[in-house]
Amino acid sequence: MKIIAIGRNYAAHAKELNNPVPTVPVIFMKPDTAVLKDNKPFYIPDFSNDIHYELEVVLKISKEGKHIQEKFAHNYYEEIGLGIDFTARDLQSIHKEKGLPWELAKAFDNSAAVSNFVPKGSLGDLKALTFELKVNQESRQNGNTENILFSFEQIIAFVSQYITLKKGDLIFTGTPEGVGQVHQGDRLEAWLKGEQLLNFEIK
Repeated sequence: MKIIAIGRNYAAHAKELNNPVPTVPVIFMKPDTAVLKDNKPFYIPDFSNDIHYELEVVLKISKEGKHIQEKFAHNYYEEIGLGIDFTARDLQSIHKEKGLPWELAKAFDNSAAVSNFVPKGSLGDLKALTFELKVNQESRQNGNTENILFSFEQIIAFVSQYITLKKGDLIFTGTPEGVGQVHQGDRLEAWLKGEQLLNFEIK
């Protein structure tokens, strides 16, 4: 199982970090050791002083595919969930300045909190999914997939031209604006179309 994540897929988020809005999907990856399941607590690592939350809609790939055409891409995922892409923003800034890869800032252990998944057929219009993150009961991120730059199908088609997708792979589809730092004692809660899927503590 691998995690493929899409960076800067909401224009407002790209702008809040002073990044250009991309014309093709920006891809990075996380290893399976990044997965944090079952609402277990996230422990702030000792190598960063600036860990940020980034709430994202996550697709679970349901069958193997390579060179998938966009018109068929909807057949390659059956379930959707939420995830938090934890990012060591201080490390990322250093690496960006030097033109280096982001892995140390993005791919560390437990950096991909993942919820349970729900059948996509139960969610209605996938092009208008609302999702929200609250930190200590305060709303921080409110997203809607209608604002996504590259659709789920475009992402799957694009990625599969380079990387074979396998059953169980996860695709983090990008975060809206409102990202911010986490601190010990924070509680993160997240909803997809009004259903709570994440609820865990930062330690």
